[in-house]
Amino acid sequence: MADANYEEAMNAEHVSTMKETDRKCPNCGATMDFDPSTGGMYCPYCDYREEIKAENSQGESVAGEQDFASAEFTGNCDWGVSQKTVTCKSCGAVSVYDALEVANECPYCGSNQVMEANDVQTMAPNGVVVFKITAQQAGDRFTQWLSKKWFAPRAAKESAKADKFKGIYLPYWTFDADTVTDYTAEYGIDRTEGSGENKRTVTDWHRTSGVYEEFIDDQLVAGTGDQNVQMLRQIEPFDTKDNKAYKPEYLAGFLAERYSVGLKDAWEKAKEFIKSRLRSAIESKVMNEHNADHVRHYSGNTAFSNITYKYLMLPIWMSAFKYKDKTYQFVVNGQSGKVGGKYPISPWRVALAILIGIAILALLYVLTQ
Repeated sequence: MADANYEEAMNAEHVSTMKETDRKCPNCGATMDFDPSTGGMYCPYCDYREEIKAENSQGESVAGEQDFASAEFTGNCDWGVSQKTVTCKSCGAVSVYDALEVANECPYCGSNQVMEANDVQTMAPNGVVVFKITAQQAGDRFTQWLSKKWFAPRAAKESAKADKFKGIYLPYWTFDADTVTDYTAEYGIDRTEGSGENKRTVTDWHRTSGVYEEFIDDQLVAGTGDQNVQMLRQIEPFDTKDNKAYKPEYLAGFLAERYSVGLKDAWEKAKEFIKSRLRSAIESKVMNEHNADHVRHYSGNTAFSNITYKYLMLPIWMSAFKYKDKTYQFVVNGQSGKVGGKYPISPWRVALAILIGIAILALLYVLTQ
């Protein structure tokens, strides 16, 4: 009986599955897309525009925090089959998709669809951080980004043209938590001994310990295992507070991916990020309190409480460019326009930078002597 009650509660919390994002244009009947420049729906055929209706008179709601302890206890964050069959309600075509895709376009009629498995173990997104950067703007940001890369060959900067951009919503987890850290460390204070050629720096070390408390707000963890996570970290941060409660219209015209990194695994990654962040904060605190020059032998034990999470879809523009028969991928933050990725490196420019560095060091040595 308890299991039945819990299942009913979870179904009430989750977004209804198998919704379509299709919105037909009232002027020409074509399928409309979400337009990042206006935040509404747009018909690319007749230029008709339409606002996305608010959930209530106060405007669009935002994604709420979810209790981590309940989700962790039930273990409802596993995923099912690796493939699924979806029927397009517009033209009747049957397509097979990867189970991690929650939105795509019908390859036959271009109809936009949101696909989600209809079971208790499938969690719908809590919210969506919508696209604010258009594909054209993403291309402009890429050009500016590459032009500032000193080690990139000039020929690459002049010839690089991004292939067609692909807008995709990638899954992310955010975590809130209260933290209390008991720590020990040693701090060092430098002093000078001797004079002239015998002058040297000596560090006096002292032990310290204490308790550090901090509230962690929206620690971000990528929920995708299929994309280059290190490259995605280059385009952080996202303003995760600027999200909208999940509505399928926001995904219209874009790809989207369901998470492959589950909630429990994401929390383990989040804890590592948080502990590293807390260590930096505590070491800075110790140095400021004791007017120290160094900190070493840090050890901390962190307790987490009041843990909550959100499952958000974040906007990414993805593309690539070719240079000398090699492809370089890059991504653009669909909210802020920040660019990250790979680019060709000129060995001649690297060698020149090394020679300049050696020359500067040699000059400094001569001046100090």
